[in-house]
Amino acid sequence: MLNESINAIIDSGMKYLIADLQKLIRQPSISAKNEGMNDCARLVAQLMENAGLQTELLTLDKQGDNKKKDIPPVVFGEVRSKAHPNSKTLLFYNHYDVQPVEPVELWKEDPFSGKVKGDRIYGRGSTDDKGELITRVKAVEFLLKKYGDLPCNIKFVVEGEEEIGSVHIRKYLLKYKHKFASDNVIWEFGYVDSSGRPIISLGMKGLLYVELVAKGPFRDVHSSLAVLIENPAWRLVQALSSLRSKNGKILIEDWYKEVQQFTREELELVSNEPFDEQEFREQYGQEKFVNNIRGNETKKALVGMPTCNIAGLISGYTGKGPKTILPSTALAKLDFRLVPDMDPKTQFNRLKTHLERNGFGDLIEIGFIHGERPYRTPIGNPMLTLVKDSAAEAFGTNPIISISSSGTGPMHSFATILSAPCVSVGSTYIFSRMHSPNEFARIDLLNKATKCMANIIERFGSVRK
Repeated sequence: MLNESINAIIDSGMKYLIADLQKLIRQPSISAKNEGMNDCARLVAQLMENAGLQTELLTLDKQGDNKKKDIPPVVFGEVRSKAHPNSKTLLFYNHYDVQPVEPVELWKEDPFSGKVKGDRIYGRGSTDDKGELITRVKAVEFLLKKYGDLPCNIKFVVEGEEEIGSVHIRKYLLKYKHKFASDNVIWEFGYVDSSGRPIISLGMKGLLYVELVAKGPFRDVHSSLAVLIENPAWRLVQALSSLRSKNGKILIEDWYKEVQQFTREELELVSNEPFDEQEFREQYGQEKFVNNIRGNETKKALVGMPTCNIAGLISGYTGKGPKTILPSTALAKLDFRLVPDMDPKTQFNRLKTHLERNGFGDLIEIGFIHGERPYRTPIGNPMLTLVKDSAAEAFGTNPIISISSSGTGPMHSFATILSAPCVSVGSTYIFSRMHSPNEFARIDLLNKATKCMANIIERFGSVRK
């Protein structure tokens, strides 16, 4: 059980936690635009040093300069236990990059203001992932302030490309495998539902992200020529409609071939996981779900169903008023969520074959943008019990156990390269508007998550090798 004096230190230190989070929010770090990345990495390193961690900015190139490739550095932090230097090592994985702020006109406050209103702090990254990061850093700081030491070894790996697919994290893990060596990983976030229950997740879906381009005439032409010239937008729409049925089933041959069926234990967890369908629909303005699924099927879909999603679609004139043209190109960006044991490269080849077999091989150009494999930590892993007990104490309620998040991250790379099982837990209110205008973090949940992290560290330190 967490020492009451540590709880008191965390409560009294919240003003400093909020001040440091505001510093992070006010420093833009948009990886999609390569905006402010190095400045934010240095700020993260400084905040971690102030907390008592030894830090480094790691790069991939031999000269220690990633500017040529615009690859953001990884911020590495470490505290070795003085009393137990040979104890187990817990690694915190987080990221300092954020999503773009557009559409900026929908923000009620400056996206980089870090403005506090009531129990909320607003701004891009307030919850994803700067808010989560600061709870981990402050937990270490407050424990060091109390004891002058930690009961176990702690490491931080904070990357700058998570929001664009963690495109280089695998290379970082391979290059710095010895430096990052650890026994377990606390993942970069964890949801909290509308009833205040923390959701502990054991996995993440994978991802295949592609771009489809259909080309027509050399330039946009008068739409009267549509009797002679094939419109590339029609080609693209027809290709897209061949990928997915109206009920959400993906129509690409062998797409589900490697999909793992739920085990009996996993099905039991899914069935017991609470999920407020009505509130979910109200929050997102939906009268029903895809294929009108209900009850247990909604929960099974979130954690274990592959998806085919159109993330972006553009062609021709989209401004005000009419403009009668036949566009020269049409473009679509697609993301496919994958589940164990689907492989993004295998799925990409199946997609290419599908387009060729359906007559689009010479009409549609397909580009592989990014791929990430799915991963799930086994239900029986002892780290789950430790995290569950820590969260229950900090949040004052029994946590929800989920076999997988519906989102994607590089969990597979961490688990396989470092041989370190991963568990997600954190402070992210489930309706905190991540990736949307007016993103916010709840201060009460930041407080509870900080206590949870300190609790995890103390419990983890009691488990000797």
